[in-house]
Amino acid sequence: MIDLRSDTVTRPSKGMKKAIYNAEVGDDVYGDDPTVNHLEKKISEMLGKDEAVFMTSGTQSNFSSVLAHCNRGDEIIVGESYHICGDEAGGVSVLGGVAMNTISVETDGSISNNSIENAIKPDDPHHAISKLLCLENTSRGKAIGLKRIKESYELAKRSNLSVHLDGARFFNAIAELKCAPEDHASLADSISICLSKGLGAPAGSLLLLPKDLAKKARRIRKLAGGSLRQSGILAAAGIYALDNNIDRLKEDHIRAENFKNDLVKFFGKIDDKNIICDTNMVFFTDLSDKFKNIVPFFRKENILISNWSNNTLRIVFHLDIDEDAMRKTLETFQKFYEPSKRSSD
Repeated sequence: MIDLRSDTVTRPSKGMKKAIYNAEVGDDVYGDDPTVNHLEKKISEMLGKDEAVFMTSGTQSNFSSVLAHCNRGDEIIVGESYHICGDEAGGVSVLGGVAMNTISVETDGSISNNSIENAIKPDDPHHAISKLLCLENTSRGKAIGLKRIKESYELAKRSNLSVHLDGARFFNAIAELKCAPEDHASLADSISICLSKGLGAPAGSLLLLPKDLAKKARRIRKLAGGSLRQSGILAAAGIYALDNNIDRLKEDHIRAENFKNDLVKFFGKIDDKNIICDTNMVFFTDLSDKFKNIVPFFRKENILISNWSNNTLRIVFHLDIDEDAMRKTLETFQKFYEPSKRSSD
């Protein structure tokens, strides 16, 4: 089965399984798991941050960061389509008592300084206290340039706001922007990085933040039921991912771009189709009636794809998708659309 629904669907490689099997473990709740400690130290040194906390998921990582930065009654400023706002069950508000002040997102995935400035509340008892600006990179596959991130970061600092970066696919952004990880990391007070998106680990996320906030984040992790015991078996997969799977991310980006180009070549100029590639993702939009049958058709061909939104597919390339899988997927597109394409020629 070829699975293109997300880069979260990857299976651990043989090398990763060996690392998991050989992991030295202890009780991480006591701080005694040497593999977890090594992973946390490794990523904090890579990005030049004080500390890192190993979390079970990106959602828990973002949640813990927001609650470490904010008190009940504070608010975060966040893009309306960002994961924290739309895909984490509203946890920071439901469980944390932190309001979300959502603002529009630009076509490049960023949020404009003008929108941020307008969202910052004045010091008035009628309003929640603006405390934290939440950025995202990549955002829906788009890698936002450091110049733009820096502008938002500097505005936040001038406005006495802290900055959290949801960097679930942080290393995809690094691969696309060709910048040093620590340069990007310097433009946020805290960063969440998923190990199971693109990097191939089965689970886990890393939250990087200042030392005083790290202590709070560990307490919040416990509150959320996320403190694990012998979690070195998962941390070992994370270490393997950082050592072996960062540099290869550019292969996924190249494969996605090649796939997009092949689709464009096949369809030619057709008004009801739109094909976009951002990092390791291809977004395919088809406004024709035929689109409603595409997902079940592909499943019959042993290819899993899913609707991203009405009439749009998101096709995600990852380390389990090789050239043969890409070729079969392209052939299946051709098989599905060829009859209607001939009739329109």
